[in-house]
Amino acid sequence: MTAPDALRERARAHLTARQDEVLGLSHALHADPELAYEEHRSARRIAELLERGGFAVTREAYGLPTALDATAGSGELVVGICAEYDALPGIGHACGHNVNGAASVAAALALAPLADELGITVKLLGTPAEESGGGKVDMLRAGAFDDVAAAMMVHAAPSDSVGMSSLAISSWKVGYTGRAAHAAAMPERGVNAADAMMIAQVAIAAYRQQMRPGAVVSGVVTGGGEAANVIPARTSAEYDCRAVTAGELAELQTRVRACFEAGALATGAELALESVGNDYADLRQDFEIGRHYLAAARDLGRRVQDCDPTLRGGSTDMGNVSHVVPTIHPMIGYDCGAAIMHNPEFTRYGIGAGADRAVLDGGLAMAWTTIALATDPRHRERLLARLSARGRTTSPTSPPSRPSPPA
Repeated sequence: MTAPDALRERARAHLTARQDEVLGLSHALHADPELAYEEHRSARRIAELLERGGFAVTREAYGLPTALDATAGSGELVVGICAEYDALPGIGHACGHNVNGAASVAAALALAPLADELGITVKLLGTPAEESGGGKVDMLRAGAFDDVAAAMMVHAAPSDSVGMSSLAISSWKVGYTGRAAHAAAMPERGVNAADAMMIAQVAIAAYRQQMRPGAVVSGVVTGGGEAANVIPARTSAEYDCRAVTAGELAELQTRVRACFEAGALATGAELALESVGNDYADLRQDFEIGRHYLAAARDLGRRVQDCDPTLRGGSTDMGNVSHVVPTIHPMIGYDCGAAIMHNPEFTRYGIGAGADRAVLDGGLAMAWTTIALATDPRHRERLLARLSARGRTTSPTSPPSRPSPPA
């Protein structure tokens, strides 16, 4: 096999030859943001670019209209590169998913001409609905990662880092149905749905003292009555539960659900609790793959923080993948002034010179990481052994399950 340094330079040359197309993709995604499970134009743009790059592309993959599966090469070591491309309501790519998706495409295009020489299969997975719903969880259940020995992606951020974890999360829609009545003439005839929500919120607030460290419960009331002189018949809210691990999330869900049930019990209102999308597991990054990415990114001149794994960011459906497949999810930074993520100010920096460099550097760092894994017999054997053991396991680690609605 050709020396790794020569392979790295060839990967760089392959990416340089297509960098205008890759940056054009990033800018096109940014200019045309689409929401979770609705990313039809985004998925089409990525599919068309990969087809021009020689990939065999399956659109509407794994039962999802905006997912895709694109492969190049036929080696036994399958490397899954996840491309995200959904946006946020009202503020577009304020989480930088145009950068994430384009960087993954950049990595795939850099590796494709080397795949057979490296003995790998490059598998680009277009993964919709990271911001809401969890497309990777859907795809994991549908078998998209069954043959994947290592998974990776980079995520846009204000600065570079490797190795941090994330919180497990579940999202709920909560509603109470009571009975309307005149608030002065016949309040005893009413069932106050707003009181039910208030009691649940007080119960959650009281429970916070006993929550495990790192647990977070946050929510917003989306409906709570129409007039002061009418007992509210309906209230609604949206709530997130986050915890350090998937197991602790299940415990938190049970206790928080009991708080909502308390509101119903105290007032006589009827509770409806509905899970929104999939639950996300905590992110478990593979440190050996992460060390290769860290070295590659630094070789490209990037200043990368090597994080303590106990440092946790938000939440990602890449966490569910990481419970099954050795995974990395480093952050790729660019100048964004004082803007913070999930803020419209951050959106504006997503097509600047720094973001464009992040696309190319993130893609090349992932390509170089893959070359290191493929050319080092120890790493290659470790990943293939993990894959083989996974195939022999009848019940691999599962993502956290959704709670059942109350009867």
